Amino acid sequence: MPGEVRLGVDVGGTFTDVVLLTADDELVTAKVPSTDDQSVGVVDGIETACAAAGIPPSDVDSFTHAMTVSVNALLERDGAKTALVTTEGFRDVLEIGRQARPSLYDITVDKPEPLVPRRRRFEITERATIHGIDRPVDEAAVHELAEAIRASGAESVAICLLHAYRHPENERVVADVLRDSLDVPVSASHEVLAEFREYERTSTTVVDAYVTPVIDAYLGRLESRASALGLPSPHIMQANGGLAPVATVRTHAVTTTMSGPAAGVVGAAETAVDDESDGFDGLVTFDMGGTSTDVSLVRGGAVEQTTDATVDGLPIKTPMVDVETVGSGGGSIAWVDSGGALRVGPRSAGATPGPVCYGRGGTAPTVTDANVVLGYIGETSALGGELSVDVSAAEEALASLAAEAGLDDALTAARGVFRVANASMARAIRSVTVERGIDPRGYGLVAFGGAGPMHAVALADSLGIELVVVPYACGVLSAYGLLAADERHDSVRTVRTPLDSVESDEIEEVYQRLANDVLRDVESRQAATIRRAADLRYTGQSFELTVPVDGGFDATRVARRFHEAHERTYGYRMADPVELVNVRASGVVERDSPAVSFEGGTGAQRETRTAFFEGQPVETPVYDRERLPQGADVEGPAILEQDESTVVVPPAWGGTVRLDGTLVVTKRGGAE
Repeated sequence: MPGEVRLGVDVGGTFTDVVLLTADDELVTAKVPSTDDQSVGVVDGIETACAAAGIPPSDVDSFTHAMTVSVNALLERDGAKTALVTTEGFRDVLEIGRQARPSLYDITVDKPEPLVPRRRRFEITERATIHGIDRPVDEAAVHELAEAIRASGAESVAICLLHAYRHPENERVVADVLRDSLDVPVSASHEVLAEFREYERTSTTVVDAYVTPVIDAYLGRLESRASALGLPSPHIMQANGGLAPVATVRTHAVTTTMSGPAAGVVGAAETAVDDESDGFDGLVTFDMGGTSTDVSLVRGGAVEQTTDATVDGLPIKTPMVDVETVGSGGGSIAWVDSGGALRVGPRSAGATPGPVCYGRGGTAPTVTDANVVLGYIGETSALGGELSVDVSAAEEALASLAAEAGLDDALTAARGVFRVANASMARAIRSVTVERGIDPRGYGLVAFGGAGPMHAVALADSLGIELVVVPYACGVLSAYGLLAADERHDSVRTVRTPLDSVESDEIEEVYQRLANDVLRDVESRQAATIRRAADLRYTGQSFELTVPVDGGFDATRVARRFHEAHERTYGYRMADPVELVNVRASGVVERDSPAVSFEGGTGAQRETRTAFFEGQPVETPVYDRERLPQGADVEGPAILEQDESTVVVPPAWGGTVRLDGTLVVTKRGGAE
């Protein structure tokens, strides 16, 4: 609302980013090191931003937050000791999976270990089919099972019974008994994901159970610290790009799995879609942080979504922003493999000790150190507004890497690190464009994250992209995206029926039940809008496409949209019958987009620095980006610095400052 003080906090692997929008529409940012207990860094960042804005934390009207708690628990295998209850004979679904090899031609590769070891997987005698309950569950057997689970030391329980997505009666009985008998969280598949495909449903439910205690403990600490500062209870960013209250997230923990990357894509869509991008098919979002890089697509102003995501080899079928991640960030460590080749990542220096140039005890050369040697970051640069840069330490680290790799000097090694990192990120962009039949040359690139704008233009040039958009709050755009995100809740049901035999009244009843489900989680039901969709496929296919369903369910209209979506995605359509597989509903409460004021200033040029482009030294002007006025035109080569990020504009490119402070960089020809 106008005059509202909004706060957004995003926790990354290296830094915690804070964006504060004051009642006067002034945007105040802060970047502080992330901490082991993320809530400590969150509070540090909030206090820093509020002090810079000259307001007490108690003046904040809304507090939104994205974190990496759940994904860290999965990657580090540091979640709860989880038990799985499943139908007799299905104990090993997690290990059997889809029998797909992680690497087709590597006979020594191992599958990821299941989150639940076999000793904590329990079977129960019952049977449901898609038509109904064939064998009811014995309540006495469930009570016996509860004692076995207690004896196993389980800290959380996942329940996934056969066909419970269609007929959950048996699963409800098991869940009710275990919730009454055990003092641990219980996740039931019909509540987490009422969708067919046994392995994916089991995996998603287990992930929910695995991260629920971790999320619950973290949010408890966060709420306590927020309350001590006088802050309102936070709303949490979910993987679907929408916010949810803490109480909802505590019972739907799996929805937070890709919280931070989702916020960044929402922020990119909010700030970059403008008249400047007219003539382009869409936008590639490029978020390069301290430990990784996330890329995604925005088409028609809408963020791309998926329900087929995997995290560290674990399928998660809840709706997510479609993000591709690679282990290449500013803190990624450069190293030499056994064959003498230069490699970058996925291991990262993180926030502690961080890159060598931070002067915090780091000894391993990183991408950030390479950027220092290349002159993109200088001695006078203040990373995060506070950290000073030790150029000589970075040069020594790169010189050691050069000696190990057999390269001439530190500069050659730095150039190699820069190019290897860019090649890794280019592959990620191709995976969401070229590999899906999309020509990236018809797209613009939205660059953000602490390191993204430094690499973006060189990366765009290698891909044939001629427009790069760098939002004003690029270094903290995931936090900015939290200010722009809507509240959203999703629900799904599998129906699996030929589309030409669908009874519209029956489908409408399913949609109504889904609407009731999502509205139970919405804070303000009167303000919510229900959005409906359907998953369809040609009969015999094993994959679906999702299309919107407006108004009443009209099979002819839905079929037409599916044919169009199939042709757009795969290049052809078929005359085969269409099958309706799943129906979906989302409850959305829209929030006003933040109105940010930007004025710029005068005297923007700080100095001239020697920077290297294509291995050649070039005297390059360095600007204070915050002092560039609206409409300012910057010819490359140029370096634009601000507290949270640095933009590098190579020769043959140039940028223009939009009214909101966004920098639009375009290729202007000429030799580099």
